[in-house]
Amino acid sequence: MESKKRRGILERLNAGEVVVGDGGYVMQLERRGYVKAGHWTPEAAVEHPEAVRQLHREFLRAGANVIQTFTFYCSEDKLEISSNVKSITGAQINEAACDMAREVANEGDALVAGGVSQTPCYVKSHSEPEVKAIFKKQMDNFMKKDIHFFIAEYFEHVEEAVWAVEVLKTSGKTIGATLCISPHGDMDGVPPGECAVRLVKAGADIVGINCHLDPLTCVRTVKLMKAGLEKAGLKAHLMIQPLGFHTPECNLGGYVSLPEFPFALETRAMTRWDMQKYAREAYNAGIRYIGGCCGFEAYHIRAIAEELAAERGFLPPASEKHGLWGAALEMHTKPWVRARARREYWENLLPASGRPKCPSMATPADE
Repeated sequence: MESKKRRGILERLNAGEVVVGDGGYVMQLERRGYVKAGHWTPEAAVEHPEAVRQLHREFLRAGANVIQTFTFYCSEDKLEISSNVKSITGAQINEAACDMAREVANEGDALVAGGVSQTPCYVKSHSEPEVKAIFKKQMDNFMKKDIHFFIAEYFEHVEEAVWAVEVLKTSGKTIGATLCISPHGDMDGVPPGECAVRLVKAGADIVGINCHLDPLTCVRTVKLMKAGLEKAGLKAHLMIQPLGFHTPECNLGGYVSLPEFPFALETRAMTRWDMQKYAREAYNAGIRYIGGCCGFEAYHIRAIAEELAAERGFLPPASEKHGLWGAALEMHTKPWVRARARREYWENLLPASGRPKCPSMATPADE
């Protein structure tokens, strides 16, 4: 149990505070040997809770105000299709994930967000009753654990996201909803502005973008969502949890259509300095819930927290081991490294890939 009642997500956002989200789980845990690529299902919450718990703690220490449950792709239909989980139910995963997220969140002042995502059922049947029944089952699991709010994330089709919001809204909890779409719109061609309008009308309190494309591209898309809401005379808080890789191709299907997905994305990884630029761009766009998705590691979340330290009024615990803008390099024995202990150096650096025969961009499979 919590020792004291903490302020909710809307209370924080309504006060104009910056809320820092956490980072990516499935890709990090796949690299660490706890998630199977292709399936991307979260049974590690039951099989290897210590691995999930450690990642939660790293994000909390880096400055995250929200710990999301590790429940991505945890619908029963996805677990059945993957055939990766034989003796563990979706309910067991959801409940174990809630317990872990709550445990770690209580070590700080973080909130627990229960996450639901797109379902194979939607693509297969387009049946509203069937899809909503899946979301209802997940919601019931979360309500047993009294999470603080819900995030419906990683939806390629706004219609399915709307169905998720409509179900989750019956819980009485605050709802955040994010789509994994490009500035071109969702997979059915619905523009970002219209997507935002539909989500808010369905009951979402916070809307935005997650995954699939790099931070600055996602900021562009959220700006389009904001414009759509303003034109419709609607209000909602904005959130963003983008991909932690460079995707200048800006294709409709995002990084899953790139030839490097999922096992050769390392050369596209964003630096901590890229993340500071992203945090500032997002803040200047009026976005106040700023986090990350696949590819975001703890030091990326720390970079967001450091960039917005003045607005938040404090630095995260992990900054005790990090000199701002490389300041700790002043102690280095090599003079050329000491010369890098300044903001101007890192802000203007053009990092080399070390791969002279590699192109800077690729041709996505969906183009």
